[in-house]
Amino acid sequence: MRYLPQEALNGLSKYSYKSVDKSLLSNYVLNPYWNQLVKLWPLWVAPNTITLSGLALVFLNFLTLLAYDPSYLCERGGVVLPSWVYYSWAIGLFLYQSFDAIDGKQARRTGMAGPLGEMFDHGCDAINTTLEVLLAGQALNLGRSWWVVASLIASLAAFYLTTWEEYYTGQLFLGVISGPVEGILLITSIFVVSGIHGPSIWDTPILRVLHLENVGFLSNSVLNLGINEVFLVLCGFGLAFNVVTSCANVTRSMKQKRTTATRPPLLNLLPFVVTMGLHVVWLSAPTPTKSFIVQSPLLLPFLASWGLQFAHQVGRMILAHVTGQGFPWWDSTWIWLSLASIDVYTPVLFGRSSLVQSSVTGVQLVVYSTLVISFILYARFVYLVIWDITEHMGIACFTVRKKDSQGHWNAAVDAKGKKIL
Repeated sequence: MRYLPQEALNGLSKYSYKSVDKSLLSNYVLNPYWNQLVKLWPLWVAPNTITLSGLALVFLNFLTLLAYDPSYLCERGGVVLPSWVYYSWAIGLFLYQSFDAIDGKQARRTGMAGPLGEMFDHGCDAINTTLEVLLAGQALNLGRSWWVVASLIASLAAFYLTTWEEYYTGQLFLGVISGPVEGILLITSIFVVSGIHGPSIWDTPILRVLHLENVGFLSNSVLNLGINEVFLVLCGFGLAFNVVTSCANVTRSMKQKRTTATRPPLLNLLPFVVTMGLHVVWLSAPTPTKSFIVQSPLLLPFLASWGLQFAHQVGRMILAHVTGQGFPWWDSTWIWLSLASIDVYTPVLFGRSSLVQSSVTGVQLVVYSTLVISFILYARFVYLVIWDITEHMGIACFTVRKKDSQGHWNAAVDAKGKKIL
């Protein structure tokens, strides 16, 4: 299957990037810094190279997590990460934010602004979202828990919501407080605090922090959560606010454009809900033991595969946006996730043992197979989309175009005349 039929390729010429950033921190503090930072990059460096460099730093951070904590345990489980690891995570994430902010500026400096950059930028952001949830889960001492799952759901939901809003309004909207700006700086601060005090600091009951632990009716209440848990609850409220805001923006945009969608926009939030539901159902499986995956080292590859599936899902949405195609509702990974869920619930549904996931080895086989399949599907999507766009537009992905003697932009080619991606 090709993701870009000819009519979609023709729609690329109509695309123009639009964004609104109301963040005071971004406009008055970070933007002057970004304007100076982009000048350090030579004009021969392609914008996508800058974006990919930032993601490479995050991957390096993730590799240190795998090196020091491959089973995804926190301090309470006996794994103590060196302080420098958390500091390196903070530096890596801050540089990722910086590079992500200046790739568009570099694109305008080099005349490379266009739909390919939009696709590449959002694709890297989607991957980074999952990786940072995993890193932050370790730094916040959440370990193998449903709190990590909930934080991934909330983070992916916020990203999906923003992309869904951009699809219908035609512009990326960042409010006074947004994930790409304040959210990233907040996580960076968490890494720094964990480096100074260790992740266990986040387990401190919030009532002790507020000096209310001796108040009788509060001390034994559900309000006496750890700082890390309170943080995630507040993020949940933030997500609810974003849902209301995004829905209002889409409704307003539809009325202003006086367009009638073939499907009500709210229904196009369901693909995320379906994907989330299938993953949660699988995680909640009663065999071999209740919530086995959540409590085992399989949680890390399970969430990583979920992140790859999500990147594929929102990547198709962004592609539909820049090419003017219809909203991509169906997701082929639902078939695999449904089969995995049915298999693990076979004892409950049919009174017989699971075909594959009746043992720990069986569950491991399915989880790692899911990771491999998710990676192949997303890698194939990335390759085909990049190839089709660069082929159609006569550009290169990681090379700045050159002007010929007549002032026309040429695609970069090697000595044999083959186009360089």
